[in-house]
Order: sequence, then structure tokens, then C-alpha cells
Amino acid sequence: MKVQVGDQSYNVGGSRIRNIVYIVILVILLASGLYSVGADEVGVIQRFGKFVRSTEPGLHLKIPLGVESVVKVKVKKVFKQEFGFRTLKADVRTQYSSRRYLEESLMLTGDLNVAEVEWIVQYKVKDPYNFLFKIRDPEETLRAMSEAVVRRVVGDRAVTDVLTLGRIEIAEDVEVGLQEVLDGFESGLQIVTVKLQNVNPPEPVKPAFNEVNRAKQDKEKMINEAWEDYNKRIPKAKGEAEQMIAEAEGYAVQRVNRSEGDVALFNQVFKEYRNAPNVTRRRLYLETMNEILPKIKELIIIDENQKSILPHLDVGKDAKGGGQ
Repeated sequence: MKVQVGDQSYNVGGSRIRNIVYIVILVILLASGLYSVGADEVGVIQRFGKFVRSTEPGLHLKIPLGVESVVKVKVKKVFKQEFGFRTLKADVRTQYSSRRYLEESLMLTGDLNVAEVEWIVQYKVKDPYNFLFKIRDPEETLRAMSEAVVRRVVGDRAVTDVLTLGRIEIAEDVEVGLQEVLDGFESGLQIVTVKLQNVNPPEPVKPAFNEVNRAKQDKEKMINEAWEDYNKRIPKAKGEAEQMIAEAEGYAVQRVNRSEGDVALFNQVFKEYRNAPNVTRRRLYLETMNEILPKIKELIIIDENQKSILPHLDVGKDAKGGGQ
């Protein structure tokens, strides 16, 4: 549409269409060049498929019209892979698949037994560049390497270690070994944790394994009971032995002291006897009679010069009667 103003004419419709075209082009450029990166992500920019830079969380611009493209990689999210089982629904009551993944879980132990090992691997992306460009399929590589490392670690252990006490140590060895392999491949993945879930013997031999475990538990129980009885009896016996030794040593000291006292008393008496034999002899006689006579129940006094029979005087009985 042309408008005549004096000697000039203006094409009003053409200017409006041109402005609209400019606006549309600007919108297209902004829409294809403006992008945002989430708080848990890192943006990887490629120019015609070649890596050029990484961008942190926030709003950014890139060359539009397909010249540059962005791939957003979650670097703070922890991912999980399951081996030997699958979770159908994670909720208050978790539902698992009824299928048995024996191709993953069935393993040969170091003592040539078979065990079904189920485990999980939790990981996250620590290097977005390596994660995208160094390995074609990092997650599939993680699955393959995880199976290989677990089989290697389990293959170095006895079946009893795998089924019972060695599970924590096995998980730690798998975590270290798997991280070393992934770092060697420059996968850009970091292992957060490896945890063994269910470790069981195969179904056909499970009753036999259960019997063996019960026998081992009974053995450990009997050993513990024996040690308990040992810990009760041995200290008691040692205490009684020490008591007997102490009593014997005390008795020996008592006998020695008494003997030394008797020797000292004899020496003293003998010394007095040498000075005054008659007095000492008479004193010893009187002391001895003083000890003996109270123990005699009946006392008979006989005159040594008497030749005929005389009725005896029951002195002891009278004395007792008089005392009463």
C-alpha cells in the first residue's frame, strides 16, 4: 500500500512486513541460541559435533541454527544399576521381578563351589567430557566391567566367605577394583558404593548348604560353651591352688616359728638345769604333774612303804562332789 505525501510516496505495508520478518528471525535466533543448565547439570557445547567448552548451571547463549549444540549431563545425580535382580516398583513395599538373572548372578567361588550373588552399583558422572566422548556406551561398559570384577573377586574367595562373613570385604574390593578399571578406560564415572544384596547357594544344593551352616553354628556354640566352662573352672582351680599354697606356706612358717620357740625354750631350761639340777628337775616334775593331773578322772594314792592292801580313797570323786 502506497501513501502519497506531497511529492513523496511511502510503501507502508512493506515496512511492516519487513519488521515482522526481522522479529521472527530474532525470535528464532534467540530460541535456538538461548539455553539453560540445571543446578545438577553441566552443559557440554559441541560445534559441528566437536567439543568446544563446558558451561555451568544458569542461562547461556550458543551459536544458533545448529552450528552449536548442547548436551546436558547430570553430574550430581546418583544412578544405580542392579545385577542378578530387577526392581519393578520402588515404594514402601518394593516390588521385584520374578525372573532370575542367572547369567549375571551365578558365579564360581575359589573352592569350586557355586553361589548366586546379587548386587547393586551406585555411581555418578565426574567428568562429562570423558563420559560423552571417550567411551561409546559408558553404562553398558559399567555393567560389563562390574560383572567381570565381581566374578574375579568372588573367584578368589571360599564359598563360606561369600555367603557369610566376607560380604563386606568383597564389596569393598569390588568397589576399588571397578573404579580402577573405569579410570583406566577414562569413562568419566565415579563409583559411589557397591553393595551385595542377596548371596545364596543354588536352589538344588541349598538344603545341603543349610545343613552345613547349622553344623558349623552348632560347632561354634559347643566351642563357646567349652570356653565358657574353661573360663569358669580354670580361674577357680588357680584360686584354690594359690589358697592351698598360701596355707601350706603359712603352716610351714608356723611350724618353723614353733620349732624355733621350742628350741629356745629347751636351751633356756637346759641352762637353768645346769645351774640348779635338783630345783629344775623338781620344777619340771611339778609343771608336768600340773598338766597331767587335771586330765585324770580317778586318783589313787598308794604309800610306797605299805605292803598290805588298803582301801583307796576316791579323792577325785569327793573333790568333784565337794566342788558341786
